[in-house]
Amino acid sequence: MGAAQLVAWFLALAAAAGAAVSAAGARPSEVALGALFTYDSTIGRAARLAIELAVDDVNADGTVLAGTKLSLKSRDTNCSAFLGTVEAFQLMEENVVAVIGPQSSGIGHVISHVANELHVPLLSFAATDPALAALEYPYFLRTTISDYFQMNAVASIVDYYQWKRVTAIYVDDDYGRGGVSALGDALATKRAIISYKAAIPPNSNADVISDVLVRANMMESRVMVVHVNPDTGKRIFSAANKLQMVASGYVWIVTDWLAAVLDSSASRDLKDMSHIQGLIVLRQHTPESDAKNKFISKWNTMARNRSVTSGLNSYGFYAYDSVWTVARAIDQFLDSGQQINFSTDPRLHDSNGNTLRLSTLKIFDGGEQMLQQLLLTNFTGVTGPVQFGSDRNLVRPAYDILNVGGSGSRLIGYWSNHSGLSIAAPEILYQKPPNTSAQQLYNVLWPGDSTTMPRGWVFRNNGQALRVGVPNKASFKDLVSSRGPGNVTGYCIDVFNTAIKLLPYPVPVQFVTIGDGTKNPSYIGIVSMVAANTLDAAVGDFAIVRNGTAISEYTQPYVEAGLVIVAPVKQTPPSAWAFLKPFTLEMWCVTGALFILVGVVVWLLEHRINEDFRGSPRRQVITIIWFSFSTMFTAHRENILSALGRFVLIICSTQELQGLIV
Repeated sequence: MGAAQLVAWFLALAAAAGAAVSAAGARPSEVALGALFTYDSTIGRAARLAIELAVDDVNADGTVLAGTKLSLKSRDTNCSAFLGTVEAFQLMEENVVAVIGPQSSGIGHVISHVANELHVPLLSFAATDPALAALEYPYFLRTTISDYFQMNAVASIVDYYQWKRVTAIYVDDDYGRGGVSALGDALATKRAIISYKAAIPPNSNADVISDVLVRANMMESRVMVVHVNPDTGKRIFSAANKLQMVASGYVWIVTDWLAAVLDSSASRDLKDMSHIQGLIVLRQHTPESDAKNKFISKWNTMARNRSVTSGLNSYGFYAYDSVWTVARAIDQFLDSGQQINFSTDPRLHDSNGNTLRLSTLKIFDGGEQMLQQLLLTNFTGVTGPVQFGSDRNLVRPAYDILNVGGSGSRLIGYWSNHSGLSIAAPEILYQKPPNTSAQQLYNVLWPGDSTTMPRGWVFRNNGQALRVGVPNKASFKDLVSSRGPGNVTGYCIDVFNTAIKLLPYPVPVQFVTIGDGTKNPSYIGIVSMVAANTLDAAVGDFAIVRNGTAISEYTQPYVEAGLVIVAPVKQTPPSAWAFLKPFTLEMWCVTGALFILVGVVVWLLEHRINEDFRGSPRRQVITIIWFSFSTMFTAHRENILSALGRFVLIICSTQELQGLIV
C-alpha cells in the first residue's frame, strides 16, 4: 500500500469516527412531553392553556433546548381514577420523557407505581396529598405546595384566634384523608384537636351532604375546616346555607380549592356569593413580577381566542412553571451527553407469550438521570423561586389569606413557613431572620356580617353533661348547700364554676346532690361513686384521706386546714387593776377566804411553840393576815416550826403551782 493510499485510508477512518461521535452526541429534533389532567374542571381549564403556552414559549426560546422541540402529548383523566389510569398507560406508550400531572392525588397514588417501573418522572402541579411525598414514590415530584404546609397555615389561623377544637369536613378519598391527617398533626403542635371528622363520600349528592352537615352541626365546635374538591365544595355551602350554618357564631376556614373557584369565575353570581360570606380562604401565594404579568396577559389573550369563559387561577401558574422545569432538566440532560432511549421490559410478557399490549410500554433508560436533573432545578418562574428542598418540596411555601365579602374577597394577611402569619408579603420576610412571635392579620368580617370574633363553640346538642356529685348535708352550708335538684350554692361550688369557665372549650355540668340534707352523707361513699363511674367528679368540703386517695384523685387543697376559735373583741381603756380581769369578783373573794383559812390553821398550829405567832391580839391578827396573803406572792418572814404547819404549806404551795399552770 502506497503512502497516498495509507493517508487516504486514515482520513476515511477519521471521518467515519467523527461522524459516529457526532451521531452519538446529536440532540434529538423532538422530545415527547406528556400531560395528564382533567380538561373540563376548574383547575384543568386553567392548566390546559398554561401548559400549551409554556410549550410554545419553550420552543420559541433559543436559549433552552436549542435545536430540539417539545412535543406535547395530553390525556384527559375525566375526574376518574380508573380512566386516569387507562389514559396514563396510553400516554406511556408515546415514549414520553416526563409527565406534567396528574391533577388528582388519587390518580397520583396509582400511576406513581407505573412511573416507578418505567422510570418516567411525574411533575404534578395540583396533587397536594402529603402522602405522595413518601419514599414509596421516588419518581413523583410535586411542583406545587404540599397540603402539609397548607394545614400548618390553617393551624396557625386556629391558634391565632385561640380556638382549640375544629370540625374537619373533607371528601373521603386520598386527597381528603391525607390533608386531614396533616391537619391533625399541625393542630397538635398548637395544643388543638379535630373534635369531629365529617367525611363526605366522593360524588355525593345534596341529600348525603346535608346529612353529614347536620351531624357536624350537632357537635360543640363551630370552627369548620373544609378540604374538598370544587364540585363537592359548591354543594356543601349550598346545603350549609339552607341549614343556616353560614350565620353568626360560625367560623369557616376553606383550603385553596375555593380560591381557585373564585379566581376562575369570570362573572360571579351574587346568589352563589351569598352562600360564602365571611369565609376565610387560603390561596397559594405567587409574588408579583413582570414575568407573571406577561404570562397573565398571554393567557387571557389565548382564552379569548378560544372562547374560554373561565379565568386563570394559581394552579395555572404552577402548571406553566412545571413545563419550564422539565425543559430546563431535558436541556441539562442532553448537555451532559445523555441520550433519550427506551427499552422493553421482559417482565411484561406472561408465560404464554401474550403481552396484553403491555409490551408497548417501555422503560426510559435515562429516567434516573433525568430525575436528578429535575431535583437540581433552580430558576425564577411566574410563581417565584422554583427550587426543591431536601424534602423534595418547593422552597419558600406561602399562602395568601383571604376573607370573602360582598362580590369578591379581600386580602387579610399571609402565611409562610418562614414567619407564620403576617401582613407583610412573604418575599419581604424571607429576606429577614425568622420571627414567628409577632403574628398578625387584618380584621375579619365573619359570617352573619359580624365583626366580633366568634368564640368557636357551643354546647353540643347530643352531648352528655359532666355528672358532679355534691354532698347535701346539715352542717357548714356556707361551703356547700342545696336548695333543690340542680340548685347548689356555696364557696366550693363557686370555686368549681370559676375553674370551669377558665377552660377554652365548653363543659356542660349536671350537679347531683347526695344526701337528704338532715344529716351528713358518707364522704368516702361519694368518692367511691366517682371511682365506680357513677359520678364523673365530686365537689364539696372533702378531706383528703388515705381510703379516698387509694381509689380516686383529689385536687390541691384550696381551704386552709385546722380549727380556729372566733370571739368578739371589746376595746377597754388601760387600768392599774387590769390584773384582776382574769377572775371574777366572786372568784377573788373565795381565793382570799381560802388563804385566810390557811393563815388561821397555821396560827393554831404554831402560836403555842413559835414566838413569831405570839404577842398582843392585834399583832397576832396582823400576822395571820400577812402570812395568808404573802403566801400568794413571796416567801414567808415567819419560820414554821411544827411538822403539821409545814405540811399545810406544802399542800398550799402545790395548789398555787397548779393554778399557775392552768
